[in-house]
Amino acid sequence: MKDLITRLIALGLTEEQAVNSITIIKDFAKEKMPLFSGAIEKMFSKYNTKEEKDFID
Repeated sequence: MKDLITRLIALGLTEEQAVNSITIIKDFAKEKMPLFSGAIEKMFSKYNTKEEKDFID
């Protein structure tokens, strides 16, 4: 997820705005696809802190 944050920052967002944007997208996806909410939550769960290893890398 660090890559996604970096891309959002490159567009002019602050780090806080980038994190908030990702949270909004996660919540939106869970709302629109409740059947997949568990998988969506799991996919984003390692994103909670910057210190955690990025599971996509």
